[in-house]
Amino acid sequence: MSEDLISKKELLDLTGISYGQLYRWKRKNLIPEQWFIRKSSFTGQETYFPREKILQRIDRILGMKDDLSLDALADVFSGSPKDIRLSADELLERNIVTSTSLNLYMEITEKKEAQPNFGFDQMLIVYVLDKLLQSGDISLEEGRLLVQALEDHLPGLAGKECGVHLIRKMGVAAFILVPEDGDIFVDRSVRTIVRLSLARCTEELKLLVSGSEG
Repeated sequence: MSEDLISKKELLDLTGISYGQLYRWKRKNLIPEQWFIRKSSFTGQETYFPREKILQRIDRILGMKDDLSLDALADVFSGSPKDIRLSADELLERNIVTSTSLNLYMEITEKKEAQPNFGFDQMLIVYVLDKLLQSGDISLEEGRLLVQALEDHLPGLAGKECGVHLIRKMGVAAFILVPEDGDIFVDRSVRTIVRLSLARCTEELKLLVSGSEG
């Protein structure tokens, strides 16, 4: 399936940002190099971008740039930090997740230490679990499936964009992890209940962790 693209001119017109802003954000790694796609056109060479990704990213940048420096924003949009560790009590005290999600995750993964520590990927799994439980999109049993799927496959997705899809057929649920958060095509009897971006959840969690420090 060919990706829906937007030209640089259309992007600048639609978002109201300048050429200079766009390339300054590129230099600061707020927009990935691989999103700048050079293609032939009737005028020669034109730059295009993946439409949905670039519009979402610019919306996020514009929404946060008054509160965070460009360097801080670059950290938000980079991969999972490896040096952040929080205890179970810290996650609860900072209101990052609820006790229901944390206890379910600890039960499933058999974390039995009195004060277990969580790396960022583990925090991300609990955060996604909590997000979907709190919204009412999934049941506790489906939460177990979600944790197992992320525990099994998240390490292999390091640095990649990925979507989490929950589908149901005849009452039976399944989670599908979709690299690059592309579309999935299923038969008419299958319903897509949830479609969630892990990249977006990573950004949200980074802001929560950094905003609650100190």
